[in-house]
Amino acid sequence: MRNLNSVSSSRWALNAAPCVAGLCFLFASPGSEAQEFSLFGGGSRAGSTNTYTWAFNYQEGLGQYFAASFTWLNEGHIPDHHRDGQMVQLWGRLPVGSPQFVLQAGVGPYRYFDTTTAGQGGSYSDTHGWGVVYSVRAAYYASSRWITQLQLNRVHVQRGPDATSLMFGVGYQLDAPGVPGPRDWASGSTHNVTNNEVALYLGKTIVNSTSSPSALGGAIEYRRGLAKYLDVTVGYLHEGSSKISRRDGLTSQLWATRAFLDDKVTLALGLGAYYAINENEDSASPGPGAGKFSGLVTIAGSYRLTSQWDARLEWNRVVTHYNRDSDVIFAGVGYRF
Repeated sequence: MRNLNSVSSSRWALNAAPCVAGLCFLFASPGSEAQEFSLFGGGSRAGSTNTYTWAFNYQEGLGQYFAASFTWLNEGHIPDHHRDGQMVQLWGRLPVGSPQFVLQAGVGPYRYFDTTTAGQGGSYSDTHGWGVVYSVRAAYYASSRWITQLQLNRVHVQRGPDATSLMFGVGYQLDAPGVPGPRDWASGSTHNVTNNEVALYLGKTIVNSTSSPSALGGAIEYRRGLAKYLDVTVGYLHEGSSKISRRDGLTSQLWATRAFLDDKVTLALGLGAYYAINENEDSASPGPGAGKFSGLVTIAGSYRLTSQWDARLEWNRVVTHYNRDSDVIFAGVGYRF
């Protein structure tokens, strides 16, 4: 989401391509599981502007000296740019002094989404592009679970200002080793994370424009496990009615899904398509939608309340080619059977 305070069918997959890479590294080793989930926040400088930045980070070990991660990065408010996106990074890591203190250096592609001032008569434009992010990180493993981290990022993009940011993070090892320090590898699951599940959601839709209008939205979703770490969903998404547009339709996604803490917690990354059945524009600029299909990128988590019921959170990014990107943030309840 570009502002917390405030496609054609042939193109949606390209717009969400970093998540394909994210799915690939999640399945790279059948014997490894994601290990660390971290939240970062800090400051960023682009050109002569200082702003905030924050990120979700999901990392797994690829042996003692390497790791891979998926990150959703928000770069705050640069003048005429509200930029965020997903990146996949490969890391080299080295314990210093003891296994509890680890230095890391990472690099990887960045698929960004930038709400900018329009140059062709519209009030704004949803610009998509590619970049690269270089990172260095110092991590202290205070226990077998908790991690404190300091990270420096350098962001280079195709269009728009480059940025440098410094972030402080707190991480949690979901698949913890017996002693403090990063885990090299983790044991795999012996069964599917998901069998069958139906979930209902309610939450907020935020159109990625310069004014970021919001609306109440909802969804219904059916989820089925295809393999140990692979789910598929079909559903119906209603984004609500904002000052700019109203949109709803059918969704389908493939998910990389992991379970932790005796299967009480799951984390998932989804990639798929969104077919708009109804779409009404409430403003003349930047013009009506040019196609029915959009991309859909989602990060999600659940917590099992009982053997059948769970609480769920989802952050969906609707990726269009006609300046109607949106963030759809939902909370919901699921029933497993």
